[in-house]
Amino acid sequence: MTAFINHHQIPLLAETDILVIGAGSAGCVAALAARQSRKYEVMLVERYGFPGGTSTQMLDTFYGFFTPGETSKKIVAGLADTIVNTLNETGDIFLRPNTYGAGTGVNYNPERLKYVWDQKIMEAGIRFLLHTTLVDVVKEEAEKQSCIFWNKSGFYKVKAKRVIDASGDADFCHLGGFSYEVAGESAPAQSMTTTFRMSNVNLEKFEQTGGKKMMNEKMKTAFETGSYALPRKEGSAHEMCQKGCISTVAVKVGGLNALNAEELTQAEIEGRKQAFVFEEFFRNEVPGYEASKIIGLSHQIGVRETRRVYGEYRLNKDDCLSGNIFPDSIFLCGAPIEDHRKAKNGESETFWQYIPDNGVYGVPYGTIVPKGSELAWVAGRCFSATHDAHASCRSMAQTMSMGQAAGLAAVLSLDEDMAAHTLEISKLQSKLLQTGTILEVPQTLADTSRNGWRNNFR
Repeated sequence: MTAFINHHQIPLLAETDILVIGAGSAGCVAALAARQSRKYEVMLVERYGFPGGTSTQMLDTFYGFFTPGETSKKIVAGLADTIVNTLNETGDIFLRPNTYGAGTGVNYNPERLKYVWDQKIMEAGIRFLLHTTLVDVVKEEAEKQSCIFWNKSGFYKVKAKRVIDASGDADFCHLGGFSYEVAGESAPAQSMTTTFRMSNVNLEKFEQTGGKKMMNEKMKTAFETGSYALPRKEGSAHEMCQKGCISTVAVKVGGLNALNAEELTQAEIEGRKQAFVFEEFFRNEVPGYEASKIIGLSHQIGVRETRRVYGEYRLNKDDCLSGNIFPDSIFLCGAPIEDHRKAKNGESETFWQYIPDNGVYGVPYGTIVPKGSELAWVAGRCFSATHDAHASCRSMAQTMSMGQAAGLAAVLSLDEDMAAHTLEISKLQSKLLQTGTILEVPQTLADTSRNGWRNNFR
């Protein structure tokens, strides 16, 4: 951008202590954590018209709070809990126990969640700006980053002492010159998914006629016979908080680059096309869906991975499967490797690899610090991990945990006048524990029954 625009002439919009780019789950929690002490000014910038990112654009379930299996434990807490607790106060969550897949999920009303994120951000006194996109990063001062944004008002500059990149695509790191890997370079990138919601589903009839097992058998038959142009043999269609409504993770669009505008356009079109193929399939073939219709598509196609930053440490597959809790861990993860990709015969499927013995691993601080970074952190799906490790540690409970760690790290960095990569980890861990972060595997089992959320706080 500096080749086309004289950044010296761009007006200064704000100077802030901590700038968070991207108001997804990771970014919102990062901003809230950074603002908890009220000691520093925090600014949060988001390119869409509402906060939440994937949590409100595409999905309706938080995964990663609980370990999979029948002996489930709750391994994520802190600020992430306050979000779920607020949703629970208005009856906008329930737990969906699941001994397969990623484990028990916290199903929520995504429209209510937008409002909850708004409330928390405003109550914290965070300067919040929507419809605003990062377009460049320039180095003007040794101890500050200058970020150039564009919105309907024009081009503006924000100067920040510390920056947290929660953009998902690592936009700040890309523009700021940090190194990263692009998904697809060393292993096939995970597929993209347009989620959709359907109303007027008779869930009682659906369950009485075989439920999920019946639906998957019908989907497999339709795929193998070619009677419907389905992209996969199995998929998820689950109950929502809204009565008689379901939400899906069924569409799969692979082989396209989400960082290329033309390919992303193709992906959006293909995702919508597949959604309505599924609608026809559900209405014609699945008992209980006869009168159902699509009532909403995801705000954009869901992107699982694009840029993954090279950090001070890079989480890898062995780290996940070892069940090792590192001395410098900043949160825990028990999710299996969940890789959405092409099978050998060409169809899109999901491959699972579980941590042995229902294990849990710790995620090191270095995974959220770009290599050599003094003033910046990453949080969310652009964190430092290999393809396989990323496929385990990208659930929203974990990305919120990254955000909490990054926000507190930025505060500690200012308090101690230390660079991100030289921060004293024990002091950060102490702050994390004070805010409720779980850094050791609990001994007690979790209550993962439908209305059991509040029972995990006794």
